Amino acid sequence: MKTTILIHCPDQSGIISAVTAFIHRQGGNIVYLDQHVDKEADVFFMRLESDFEGNLPDIVNFNEEFNATLALPYQMQWSHHLDDVKPKMALFVSKYNHCLYDLLSRYKSGELLVEIPFIISNHNDLTYIAEQFEIPFYHIPVTKDTKNIAESEQLEYLNQYHVDFIVLARYMQIVSSKIINEYPNKIINIHHSFLPAFAGAKPYHAAFARGVKIIGATSHYVTEELDAGPIIEQDVTAVSHSHTIKDFIAKGRDLEKIVLSRAVQLHVKRKTMVYNNKTVIFS
Repeated sequence: MKTTILIHCPDQSGIISAVTAFIHRQGGNIVYLDQHVDKEADVFFMRLESDFEGNLPDIVNFNEEFNATLALPYQMQWSHHLDDVKPKMALFVSKYNHCLYDLLSRYKSGELLVEIPFIISNHNDLTYIAEQFEIPFYHIPVTKDTKNIAESEQLEYLNQYHVDFIVLARYMQIVSSKIINEYPNKIINIHHSFLPAFAGAKPYHAAFARGVKIIGATSHYVTEELDAGPIIEQDVTAVSHSHTIKDFIAKGRDLEKIVLSRAVQLHVKRKTMVYNNKTVIFS
C-alpha cells in the first residue's frame, strides 16, 4: 500500500529528517521525496510517497500522531492520501466537445485514474457523448435569473456523489463563489492564453488580426477573480502568416486538450500545491 503526503510550512531546519524518521517508525519505506523552498516567502514545500508493503498502520491513528508530533510543532498545512483511492471527478461542459472527448478517452483507456460519477451541462448538445461512455448526464440550464438555483442543483449532485474535484471542460459559464468556496483549489479550468490581450467571444480572430506568432492555452484553478487563479499548466505553439483563422482555432483546441489533460493528471497524482495564488508543481 502506497500513500502520498503533501506538506507546506514555515521553512526551518530538521523538517525532512523529522518526517522521514516518522515514516520509518510507522513501518514505511520512502520511495519518492521532492521538496522546494520559496526563499522570498520563507516557506517549505514537500511531497513524499511511502510504501508500507502490507504494514499500513491505522490511518486515523497515523494522522493523529503525525498531526501531534509534526504538524503542530512545525506549523504544517498537510494532507495524506491513499494512492489506491481514485478521486471522483465531475465534468462540467457546454457545447464544445474536444476537451470532453479527450478526457473521457483517457479515462476509458485507464490512463486517467479517476471515477467520473456524472457530467453536467447547461446545454443538451453533448448528451450523446455521455451516452457513448455510459456516464450519467445532467442538463441544468443556466440563465441570469436562474443561476443561483442552477448552482444549488449542481451542488446537490456534487454532494450526493461525494465529488472530490471539478473540471470545467470548456464550460462557458462563470462559476460563482457559491461553488468555489465549497471546492477551493479543486476546480480546474482551461482557456486560451490570450487573456486579457484578446478577451471576448472570438479571441482567435482577434489574434489572427493582430498577427501573433504564437498561440497558447492555460489551465488553472478557479478563483473568484475571473481567469486569474493559480496556474497549473501552460503550453504554446508557433503560428505564422500562412495560417488561417481555422488553423488558429484547430491548433488552439489541440493545445486546450493537451494542457487540460496534463493539469488534471497533475492534480490527480497529487503533484500540485497552491500557495499565495501560485502553484508548486512537483515532477
